[in-house]
Amino acid sequence: MSKRVVAGIDIGTAKITTIIASVMEEGLVNVLGVASVSSKGVRKGQIVDIEESTSAIVESLEAAERMAGYSISSAFVSVGGAHIMSQNSHGVVAVAEPQKEITTDDVRRAVEAARAINLPSTREILHVLPREFIVDSQEGIKDPVGMTGVRLEVNTHIITVSVTALRNLEKCLSLVGIDVDGFVFGGLSSSTAVLTETEKELGVVLVDIGGGTTDICMFIDGSLSYSSVLPVGARNITNDLAIGLRISLESAEKIKLALNKKEPDLIVPQDKVFISDKKGKQKDLADELDLSFLHLPEGLTKVSKKTLVEGIIRPRLNEIFTMIGLEIKRSGLGAMTPAGIVVTGGGAETMGIVETAKRNLAMQVRLGIPTNISGLVDEIMTPSFASSIGLVLYAKRSDVTVKERFSLNKLSKIVGKIPVQGAAGKVVDLIKSFLP
Repeated sequence: MSKRVVAGIDIGTAKITTIIASVMEEGLVNVLGVASVSSKGVRKGQIVDIEESTSAIVESLEAAERMAGYSISSAFVSVGGAHIMSQNSHGVVAVAEPQKEITTDDVRRAVEAARAINLPSTREILHVLPREFIVDSQEGIKDPVGMTGVRLEVNTHIITVSVTALRNLEKCLSLVGIDVDGFVFGGLSSSTAVLTETEKELGVVLVDIGGGTTDICMFIDGSLSYSSVLPVGARNITNDLAIGLRISLESAEKIKLALNKKEPDLIVPQDKVFISDKKGKQKDLADELDLSFLHLPEGLTKVSKKTLVEGIIRPRLNEIFTMIGLEIKRSGLGAMTPAGIVVTGGGAETMGIVETAKRNLAMQVRLGIPTNISGLVDEIMTPSFASSIGLVLYAKRSDVTVKERFSLNKLSKIVGKIPVQGAAGKVVDLIKSFLP
């Protein structure tokens, strides 16, 4: 049974994840290696320190390669950040041979016509996604190839990015020695991993809450029709906890993760048990949260659940979902999403997020967990890995195959051992400069 290997590198604000997977003949994606490291040199989804981010990418890449036993030379890479913008465009062409069928070349020309939009020199088109085709005024066609017609139109959704942000990403990856098979908008890759075809057809809103940004993707009639990025994320909740409890960001992150994983029932009212302290004041035992197992350097061992949940976390979640609600309203497509909202990303694991989303947006809400993937998936079948899993699923749909990176590395090692001087030495140094 033949297989091809695909890879995805998700460069986020909180973590950098590399996944190497094989695609079997029957289309199954099998994870061979995965590694996730804390992100460095990335803020709000954009590279702010090339050296630091390069070292973090190398760490993640090497760990994934060790697990997979496979050295990759190229990968699909996620793009995030508030610089991402979108718009819808329309393209029209005359069918090349009106007496015959519409060909893939006609479709390509129509999509190219839709690409012709006015863009400043600082922006670049990342994706041109066809929403629907129109053949001789017949609307709602998903694939016109093989149909007969004279006039072919296409409605597309175009996602644009900052040229600077993209070049910085390319620079980091070229320093690592990785060729980019394609850049993918983070929200689009997450939707590939967590949304069902039925939800996309009905109309659904995907909300990917990352560390520094929140991606919003709205699908209408099976196609992406609106996308945007908000400059807020789960890191804002950590900052609020650090300020509210007067502790470091590292300690605040530990408390947040402990709340998410160890105490999933905090929002459920418990039987109140009161005790009196030395001054005769009554304290609610059920409200006490023991943090001694975290061994925080600040010495914080007990804290009120009510203070954490209702005083700090919930107001920030309310603010995030209010911003999401305004974005949905701005799109003008809110009434066309009966499938509701799917929340994914690392921030989706925040305690009480589903209830907060339901209360603020008055829509059906579910957590988005990645599907359609097998192999070493025990630790990655969580919302926080949706974007990275989506990258390898996106790669599966393309015809790209990752080649093993053995020859050049071996050659560089051999060249590095050659003791030469003079003119020959200069030639060897020149060869070395082109090798990883």
